[in-house]
Amino acid sequence: MSDPQPHLPPLNALRAFDMAARHLNFRLAAEALGVTQSAVAQQVRHLEAILGLQLFERRSRSLALTGTGLAYAAQIRRAFEQIAEATAALRPTPLRLTISVTPTFASKWLIPRLHQLTAAHPDLDLRVLAAESLSNFQTDGVDVAVRQGKPPFGPGLTADLLFEQEVVAVCSPALLPGAALPLPPQALDRFVLLHDAHNLWPDFIATTMAGLSAPPQRGIRFSHTALAMDAALAGQGVALVSRFLVERDLADGRLVRPFDGVLTGPLGFYVVAPRKARHPGPTQRIRDWLLTTGKNTPA
Repeated sequence: MSDPQPHLPPLNALRAFDMAARHLNFRLAAEALGVTQSAVAQQVRHLEAILGLQLFERRSRSLALTGTGLAYAAQIRRAFEQIAEATAALRPTPLRLTISVTPTFASKWLIPRLHQLTAAHPDLDLRVLAAESLSNFQTDGVDVAVRQGKPPFGPGLTADLLFEQEVVAVCSPALLPGAALPLPPQALDRFVLLHDAHNLWPDFIATTMAGLSAPPQRGIRFSHTALAMDAALAGQGVALVSRFLVERDLADGRLVRPFDGVLTGPLGFYVVAPRKARHPGPTQRIRDWLLTTGKNTPA
């Protein structure tokens, strides 16, 4: 049975010709292909021999396409572009979704679980936008956000509760060698208080430490809750943090709760997204993953 397709020149020869035609220089073509200059020249001569045509005019320091070579180069280049397009169509570009969170939420909760998210949704190209200021869904291209506050968050937005606001005191066990926990409120005077921008220590003391009239004077202030948490892990003092952010550290014994009080409030953590999402299906998948994973976070 005869081959219905005409005999095609070797692909390597065509590729060498295409690169030489693009650069009009065998050396530059060789660098682009990662081969030697002589290999490119040999492949081009081989192609010309197969075709029985001269494709280049060899000059002292450069190349020039013949009229035939110029027309052939345009068709060969288009053929390679079609091959590239067909190959790319087999591997569609992942859909990009942007998640807006605070730096503390990103570093202490999302990033330790990010491998679960990417494994569950390998077709998505995720961008995590971490900033203390609230991102704008339109101008920043945000698809899903985790925001602490009290709904409603704005017109055209949906909000699902992820975590209640439950603030606990934590410190390194190295600060309490052999101590029986929880400690009485009066023991707070022994510690340096680690403050963040939320400044919740006065409320925590007033709500959970009956009989303690004033907080200790010693303290360190941080601009981010994550820094206060890191200082607590390093044994620098006692920090106030949302309980869900430290559940792994508590479970692994890196942190302990020296006092058993819990400060509750109305500013929970919510999964927020536009009602009219740019990518409804993928956005809903990310929302569902956040809410499901949040429910599985130990209290």
